[in-house]
Amino acid sequence: MATAASALSIAQLTGTKYLSPYQGQAIKNVTGIVTGKLKTGLFLQGQRRACDTRIANGVYVYSSSLGTNTSIEVGDTLTVDGYADEYRSDAGYLYLLEIGSPKVTKLVKGDASALPKALVIGKDTSNPPTEQFSSLDGGDVFGVPNNASQLSVVNPTLEPETYGLDFWKSLSGERITIESPVAIAKPNQYAETWVIGNWKTSGKNGRGGLTLASKDGNPEAIIVGSPLDGSKNKDTYKIGDQFNDITGIVHYQFGFFYILPTTNLTRISSAEPELPPPTSLTSTSTCSGLTIGDYNIENFAPSNTKHVTAVASHIANYLKTPDLLFVQEIQDNNGATADGLVDANVTLNTLTAAIKTASGVSYEWTQINPVNGSDGGQPGGNIRVAYLYKPDVIRLRNANPGGSLDANEVLAGPTLKYNPGRIDPTNAVFVDSRKPLAAEWETVDGKSNFFTVNVHWESKGGSSSLQGDLRPPVNLPVEKRTQQANITATFVAQILAQDPSASVIVAGDCNEYSVVQPITTFLQTSKLVDLDVAANIELNERYTYTFGSSMEELDHVFVSQAIADKGVEAEHIHVNTWVNYDDATSDHDPTVAKINVCKA
Repeated sequence: MATAASALSIAQLTGTKYLSPYQGQAIKNVTGIVTGKLKTGLFLQGQRRACDTRIANGVYVYSSSLGTNTSIEVGDTLTVDGYADEYRSDAGYLYLLEIGSPKVTKLVKGDASALPKALVIGKDTSNPPTEQFSSLDGGDVFGVPNNASQLSVVNPTLEPETYGLDFWKSLSGERITIESPVAIAKPNQYAETWVIGNWKTSGKNGRGGLTLASKDGNPEAIIVGSPLDGSKNKDTYKIGDQFNDITGIVHYQFGFFYILPTTNLTRISSAEPELPPPTSLTSTSTCSGLTIGDYNIENFAPSNTKHVTAVASHIANYLKTPDLLFVQEIQDNNGATADGLVDANVTLNTLTAAIKTASGVSYEWTQINPVNGSDGGQPGGNIRVAYLYKPDVIRLRNANPGGSLDANEVLAGPTLKYNPGRIDPTNAVFVDSRKPLAAEWETVDGKSNFFTVNVHWESKGGSSSLQGDLRPPVNLPVEKRTQQANITATFVAQILAQDPSASVIVAGDCNEYSVVQPITTFLQTSKLVDLDVAANIELNERYTYTFGSSMEELDHVFVSQAIADKGVEAEHIHVNTWVNYDDATSDHDPTVAKINVCKA
């Protein structure tokens, strides 16, 4: 039998890499101060940190009997025997070093006031890296192919001043303090909130959050977990909320690095104003000043009166009733009831009636029913994309709607075979996903026409953690979204091949960031221009969604060069990202643009 490694310091046990040099081995006489307790175990920290900043000086001792033992208190010094176990609950997570099967061989009573000094992030440590997560990402955390390597296999030496995962890993199990923390995300259902402190960051937007950017998923942030003293954090915090300093222990769980605070958060201020202003863009009701809007209205069903009223209020009061509105997640007439019904006439009539009540504006609508159960989303809901439009400003040009399985085509002119019509609806890449809806419009005077495509590409379900083992992280299903993007872009390119000066707008929920392959592929193939670029929206203000540590843009609008050359204006209306989850009408923000589609 192998001899147990004896009288190890915690620093020797943790080492300079992702996995302990003693993993799987019996260990003896590991001594540390109890800095915190959970029901499943306790944290030990060495009194003095190694000079080598790669080495963590804390470790988790996994034992419910020790965690719940009231005779062991924070501040006590323990010496334990056990095993160096690398544990994870999911194959996509990093391993967490634990002392398993522990046996306490010595306990010296101590004082909670004499704990090892908490390291102030950015003062007693370097600043957390602001762009790169891992040396295994090839310089791009959003790069493809995904899962090209794993940290648990390569086991690289930590570089905490260069890579964000390495930085937090080098502090695992240790007490830290975050000064002047700010919430950069809404709390999840467990009241866990991503924060940054007063250290250097990248992508900070005007609200106080961090906007995702090219190759940058904001590794400098950390989640605040459940307080160690059993108190509770609130789930009503908002992005931009500021708190008193947070002291706690760095711990890896559920695929992310956390700070487990000593006690609950104290909010001291919130970002102002509480709500964003409405759009400043107003229509001229002519070809030179049309307004368009894009809004994913999240599982919109006619039976949810509160939701109907809230969506209509947003369209009336924040979007100012644009001339043409791209909407996504329109459910069938009885919502999430799986009975074979697919019609959405009641749903859309309910929405347009509510908008008229709120604004006095009368909209008409157009859409194509999906095949029952074939377009994904909430079971039974049969979500689809649709258009709302003002009939006194624009109309469908030679309306000729296609059916659920009719593939639209670009005909000579250019014009469309079906108006509106779905793009390649029987292609396997659109199985259980929304089909793009193409339409051709004209101003009511018949002098100017333009084309649109409303999209809602495949969702990101099943992706792996940005702070997980798989590098680069898995972005499911990026290949399918790329194919959907390419099919959509090819259709648009066919229009522009016939008429390079055509006015074309593609908008919707792309379920992808502007810097990732599906969007870059779409832009390369379609030759359209990102509306944010055309309208000169500041990089850090390009967001319509919040997830994890970042604010990002899943909803996009793209315009043809002919539209971009005439000048465009655009605004993202942050009516949902700025409020807490309970007060949000949708998980997406709407966008409004003002464009010129006049024929030369």
